[in-house]
Amino acid sequence: MPERESLELVSAPESATPHRPHAGPTGPAHDPATRHTIAQAHVPAGTFTMGDSSGDRNRADGEVPRHLVAISAIDVDATTVTNADFARFVEATGHRTEAEAFGYSAVFHLAIAADDADIMGPASGTPWWAGVQGADWRHPGGRRSSIDGFEDHPVVHVSWNDAQAYCAWAGRRLPTEAEWEYASRGGLEGAKYPWGDEEPDTGGDAERGGWRANIWQGDFPRTNTREDGFLTTAPVRAFAPNGFGLFQSVGNVWEWCEDFFHPATYRRPGITPAADGAVHDPTGPEEGQARILRGGSYLCHISYCNRYRNSARSQNTPDSSMGNAGFRTVALTAPADAAPDDPASSDTAPGKATA
Repeated sequence: MPERESLELVSAPESATPHRPHAGPTGPAHDPATRHTIAQAHVPAGTFTMGDSSGDRNRADGEVPRHLVAISAIDVDATTVTNADFARFVEATGHRTEAEAFGYSAVFHLAIAADDADIMGPASGTPWWAGVQGADWRHPGGRRSSIDGFEDHPVVHVSWNDAQAYCAWAGRRLPTEAEWEYASRGGLEGAKYPWGDEEPDTGGDAERGGWRANIWQGDFPRTNTREDGFLTTAPVRAFAPNGFGLFQSVGNVWEWCEDFFHPATYRRPGITPAADGAVHDPTGPEEGQARILRGGSYLCHISYCNRYRNSARSQNTPDSSMGNAGFRTVALTAPADAAPDDPASSDTAPGKATA
């Protein structure tokens, strides 16, 4: 059995060449459209100010300086990849996730469904996480759990490498960090959340206790009052979409992005604006040991992890898997309106709305 060095899952540096999945074989029998059936949200080309404007940033995450970014149009999954979607991929390819190969994955302590012998102990520095043998995408809490009845929930316990394997099969790719943030903002310039600046516990659906996102309610990490109805994951369409049609880009599960992580990404010399003052379609650092995660999860809480914000950044090694991380994908073929407008030419270009 392969071994991970720790629950932090430190891995060796990767190649400096950013990974891009191939589309796979062509022809009717291999048409990716018949493989990847998630509804698409069209995100028009536009410009936005990337980075934290609320002052709630985490200093070590590198959410500043704010800078103007121009993004080409993309078609992105309206939801994260679900258990049912991932099951089709595994059935077609026989893919074995890294959690399955390593024999364990990280599970939140209140979600463990395993025999004592399978519980490896708490993670260093985050005792609410435990390594659990037999935890994987089919058994998110451990061997005593299953995804029966949770087909429309986001797949979890998938690493960045697993997400890339899915993309290669489906003829898709992961979004860049800049694409992800632009899409998550839903056309609201400078907004803290996908819906605006109102806090997540106000203005939501009464069925969800008034909450707008699946994050922690109660005393973290001991008691979740489940005001929104969920201890862990929620169905991918459980909360209202943003202005671009994306469901739950914040909360529920962290989402893998294509880019390498570095806390100084926004300050790096290569992030030089073009003549129009914007950085066009940035792809992040050329090398690194960790990959970007965006959006926060059901474990985020104002008292501990306030990363359920549009600008919030996190990271993990590409072989890491855990019970609160998944992914959504982007089409390889750019839409017809792909080129971003000149940000100086119009105050009503996509991405210029006011929160």
